[in-house]
Amino acid sequence: MSETYAEIRESVRALCAKFPGEYWRAKDRERAYPTEFVKALSEAGMLAVLIPEEYGGAGLPISAAAAILEEIHASGGNGGACHAQMYTMGTILRHGSPEQKARFLPKIAAGTLRLQAFGVTEPTAGTDTTAIRTAAERRGDSYIVNGQKVWTSRAEHSDLMLLLARTTPRDQVAKKSDGLSVFVVDMKSKGLTIKPLRAMINHATTEVFFDDLEVPAENRIGAEGKGFRYILDGMNAERILIAAECVGDGKWFVARAADYARTRNVFGRPIGQNQGIQFPIAQAYARLRAAELMVREAVRLYEAGEPCGPEANMAKMLAADASWEAANACLQTHGGFGFAEEYDVERKFREARLYQVAPISTNLILAYLAEHVLDLPRSY
Repeated sequence: MSETYAEIRESVRALCAKFPGEYWRAKDRERAYPTEFVKALSEAGMLAVLIPEEYGGAGLPISAAAAILEEIHASGGNGGACHAQMYTMGTILRHGSPEQKARFLPKIAAGTLRLQAFGVTEPTAGTDTTAIRTAAERRGDSYIVNGQKVWTSRAEHSDLMLLLARTTPRDQVAKKSDGLSVFVVDMKSKGLTIKPLRAMINHATTEVFFDDLEVPAENRIGAEGKGFRYILDGMNAERILIAAECVGDGKWFVARAADYARTRNVFGRPIGQNQGIQFPIAQAYARLRAAELMVREAVRLYEAGEPCGPEANMAKMLAADASWEAANACLQTHGGFGFAEEYDVERKFREARLYQVAPISTNLILAYLAEHVLDLPRSY
């Protein structure tokens, strides 16, 4: 990593020090959004790191964003409140018109406009994105949207949503991935209802209902019916950034476990002197470092503009697995105290479990690798 990234990492650690465990425990307990933390990140320019300088951002590559998110998690925080802004804005950056870029990106970079909500998943269409039913019908200079999204995190705390909707019925297209379009939706629009979903972790997730929601045609990103490709285009970045968060979580768990093992005395000796305690922590550390190398490889390929689908998916899967193993080792090392709120282990434990399910499940990654890398028959 370059000296600049070392400085970025140190800046992130310094910022996160102002938001210690007590802050995150309170937010988790109250199911509250970490508004103060997100504001601090925005003011420091960290959420605009990938936005080009001409639009008010830092214009840095994805490795800088990965470093930021890794350090947030390694410091005991959670980037889930804001990480979507880093990869959702990429759809506008890569496929938006010059007018759309000039309209949205400077305000997103300045932090005066939040693009945190990503409307894709539906109750009857999870990973099978092409089966979504939310429809956008063109009427003059607008689209009328009707349907429902679920697991739309941060919808209550976002000014804009990146929405995927079907503009041509599935039975009228040659390929099932055709006929889907992407829109930027104003969250204050009439015809939009948000219903919070209480979940195991505090990700401010919701259901969103669209009832004759009117979206100006000028808010459609790119060509009509080509939205599925635009969404896929950003998924490698999403997987890489989530993988970096998992690496950060793993580092937090390993450090906490090792610290506790050194200082906790039972039967007149530190528990870390026992191999039954040492080995799970050491094993988690080794697997974490291996996953970190895969994340770096995915980053390298992405920044070089080379195909990196397998590497991005493997990075996400391996990092999620490694962080979960580290979480288990950390909880087991703490024993009963691992379940106590004040140690932060139980909160981070719950948060770490998410990434074997989202943004894509481990099984789907394995199916992808089997088909596209190992040339095995398609299983779904």
